[in-house]
Amino acid sequence: MNTLLLHCRAGFENEVCAEITDQAARAGVAGYAKAKPSSAYVEFICSEEGGAERLVHELRFSQLIFARQWAAGGFVQLPEQDRISVLLEHLADAPVFGSLWLEVLDTNEGKELSNFCKKFEVPLRNALRKAGKLQDDPRKPRLLLTFKSGREVFLGQAEVGNSALWPMGIPRLKFPREAPSRSTLKLEEAWHTFIPREQWDERLSDEMTAVDLGAAPGGWTYQLVKRGMLVTAVDNGPMAESLMDTGLVNHLMVDGFVWKPKQPVDWMVCDIVEKPARTAAMLAEWVGGGHCREAVVNLKLPMKQRYAEVVRLLDRIRDDFASRKIKVSIACKQLYHDREEVTCHLRRLSK
Repeated sequence: MNTLLLHCRAGFENEVCAEITDQAARAGVAGYAKAKPSSAYVEFICSEEGGAERLVHELRFSQLIFARQWAAGGFVQLPEQDRISVLLEHLADAPVFGSLWLEVLDTNEGKELSNFCKKFEVPLRNALRKAGKLQDDPRKPRLLLTFKSGREVFLGQAEVGNSALWPMGIPRLKFPREAPSRSTLKLEEAWHTFIPREQWDERLSDEMTAVDLGAAPGGWTYQLVKRGMLVTAVDNGPMAESLMDTGLVNHLMVDGFVWKPKQPVDWMVCDIVEKPARTAAMLAEWVGGGHCREAVVNLKLPMKQRYAEVVRLLDRIRDDFASRKIKVSIACKQLYHDREEVTCHLRRLSK
């Protein structure tokens, strides 16, 4: 039970291996990462006793870029019958848990297990409560069961405040019919991920102004308009008429990498397909130059060395802000609705 399991997008196992190996070394926890291609998960096997628990305590999950979910524990083999008794036996020396999530991997095989988990959850939950292993208490650790099959499960635990916001790290967002494109879900997920829900009325208010670079046809502009913001949509392509009819959108057919607002705005968002280095430089200038207070920007990833490239660009942005002597909070995550990209959120903390 000395393994750290990390969920991810299928195809990004190498990035998670590189990232957790780097972070574990910084934390002084020895071990090695392993994964199978397109398996949607990574194992980090710790060399020292208690290493996995150290990692989930000392590292901040929100600072991991490519991991969707994590848990410390180990794989358990299950029989076809009486799986619950085997799980209770393995949990005999475990602490009391405050919540229970049954998860699967984000693969076709994992999706086929979803119905099994739904049927299995109620009797398991009842058995855990009867055994005194489960209470409704958010202060206690969460029991995370990740099923690879009906016969094999990762028995893990994580802190509620230091793990994914949703099971498997996948938000259940509904695509609004009136939105011009499905990319609208990227920005909505970014807000859920980077901005505490209780701060939305303050930081996403209808008194704010925003700029959407590369806006057409308006998937991200839709989210800004939905919050009542006045939006400058910058793109040479056409915007959805439904957005223009709101009276909240000013469409400028100019180059998004060249144009700057005459007055600072509250928000800048950008989902332009461009080399990540150029986008990162533009992001640093918008925030560092005081053109916006907060920003959500997607960085399109190269084919190779994706983790190393993201780290390099984030370090370059931090160095830029340090040279300007300004404080900016920086977060970066590959969101569920992202594909070959990561989403960055920056918030200027000082003038």
